[in-house]
Amino acid sequence: MTFSHISMKDQVDPKPRDLGDVAQHAPRGREVRLPGRGVGPGGLQLPKGCGRPRFLPRPREPMEPTEGAEEERLVRCPVCLRELPGADINPHLDRCLQAGGAEAEPPSKRPRLAAAPPGSQAEGQPEEARPAAGLPVFSLFHKGRGGGQSPAAAGGRSGAGRDEAAVQPGHGCSAALCGESLAQKLEGKPLAERLRPDTLGDYVGQERVLGAQTLLRSLLESHEIPSLILWGPPGCGKTTLAHIIANSSKKNGTRFVTLSATSAKTNDVRDVISQAQNEKRLFKRKTILFIDEIHRFNKSQQDTFLPHVECGTVTLIGATTENPSFQVNAALLSRCRVIVLEKLSVEAMEAILRRAVRSLGLQVLGQGDQHGTPATGSSSKSSEFPVYIEEKALNTLAYLCDGDARTGLNGLQLAVQARVAAGRTAPLSATEGGAADGILVTEEHIKEGLQRSHILYDRAGEEHYNCISALHKSMRGSDENASLYWLARMLEGGEDPLYVARRLVRFASEDIGLADPLALTQAVAAYQGCHFIGMPECEVILAQCVVYFARAPKSIEVYRAYGNVKECLRMHTGPLPPVPLHLRNAPTRLMKNLGYGKGYKYNPMYKEPVEQDYLPEELKGTDFFKERKS
Repeated sequence: MTFSHISMKDQVDPKPRDLGDVAQHAPRGREVRLPGRGVGPGGLQLPKGCGRPRFLPRPREPMEPTEGAEEERLVRCPVCLRELPGADINPHLDRCLQAGGAEAEPPSKRPRLAAAPPGSQAEGQPEEARPAAGLPVFSLFHKGRGGGQSPAAAGGRSGAGRDEAAVQPGHGCSAALCGESLAQKLEGKPLAERLRPDTLGDYVGQERVLGAQTLLRSLLESHEIPSLILWGPPGCGKTTLAHIIANSSKKNGTRFVTLSATSAKTNDVRDVISQAQNEKRLFKRKTILFIDEIHRFNKSQQDTFLPHVECGTVTLIGATTENPSFQVNAALLSRCRVIVLEKLSVEAMEAILRRAVRSLGLQVLGQGDQHGTPATGSSSKSSEFPVYIEEKALNTLAYLCDGDARTGLNGLQLAVQARVAAGRTAPLSATEGGAADGILVTEEHIKEGLQRSHILYDRAGEEHYNCISALHKSMRGSDENASLYWLARMLEGGEDPLYVARRLVRFASEDIGLADPLALTQAVAAYQGCHFIGMPECEVILAQCVVYFARAPKSIEVYRAYGNVKECLRMHTGPLPPVPLHLRNAPTRLMKNLGYGKGYKYNPMYKEPVEQDYLPEELKGTDFFKERKS
């Protein structure tokens, strides 16, 4: 049906008329603009008389009456292309234009692209309530219906080209990965980000902190979120826990803001706090502020949070890999609860990796399994070749990632991507598990995808001091195996060998002392050797010195005696006693006249021991080598 536009002369009428008058005098089937000032594109004010366009149907042709009422002809909306009765076209057009080109349908009407099957609920609906076959269905029609469920989740189909029903919970396939090919699942975001859990039920690990009946889990489930500092190694679930809290808080009406201390500035924090104050004052709405890597903020920046966390303007959740005792203000720590997250266990890592395998649609081959009868998983229908992964490869990956879920998932993604790219030209051979129509990911491929150190060690963090303390105590306890282990942990983690050598020089006098005077020579020689040749050749020099110290006899006689002397000096009251005159040097005549050096006995001149006092008068008879009672 066509429409013609009347000129400005036809639009403007010197006599004010209402909508009915305009409709009676306007030509049928033409566009009519109501009197009044209209708004043009981009908010431009149009001249008086240029109002919103109205479309009136052409004169209806005589039709056969049906039960005394004349059936109206349908008019197609030029915006959403729906066909409606002519009497309803103008109100519908107003709503359609205000909604931006699409009008949400009532919840009882479901748009379909194909005819409804016989006996369905949509079959009895009037024809004008259904969109015409082959016409585009706007995405707005699918939003906000059925409590946020998509048509596929409500029991219908999601559209053309999607014949499979929605995956039910518990099938191991993430909603973000279902319906995609294997190549699409592996591209874009890292696998660790795409498989991040949204609920506490999907959170794996940290049973001691978030297990059933724990205090933190009860608070999270009741939406009572206190201020928290999440402390744990990388990949243990700190950011994921914050992501779960964010999803839960949004459903509860709480505002959740995320900042990273690596890029945010103090002004960004103040802007968030200002908005939180307005939200609390005007709408009684809470704000949760998540600061990732909060240890990157200096002390003055951390002080910004103090009054606002104290009065409850914001609920602070900070995540850090460093010890909060050293990196977070004590005043801020007193206002937050520190939650210690440990690195994930091997069992938790295996559960996470198997969930990822199911999401990717891979098949797990156990020992003796053929690729046609997999142990677990489902075949990847969307890939050119079915993809298999050895169960041993998953177990190895769970051990190698050292409790870091991000490392494990990204390592799995990299290995599968490499095998899929190479497997198109070199598919699975018969000797590797069956017919040559699949791709196999083995343990060697997993190790190749993890070509980096997986030892958790930070040269400037807490692990640095933990490992050197363990090395020192192992040598003191004469455990040569443990001593070598902790030495290797430090060197393979990237520790400076000269730092270890300096600590060995200290150990030689502190813990071995006079029980083996050659230990100090060994330590100094080890330091010089490390300085000359460096890593990795000097690692065996340090290993030799460490084993020597572990096997050597131990004596802390000198170390303890010197500690007694320091205690004596600290506990002395009043001025320190002067040096006895006979022990003073007398290089000048004046000093000799004053009695310096008078009465001193030169020991080498006497064949027998000389009786002479060397301590001040107040300390005569003191024995620092005897154990002093504290």
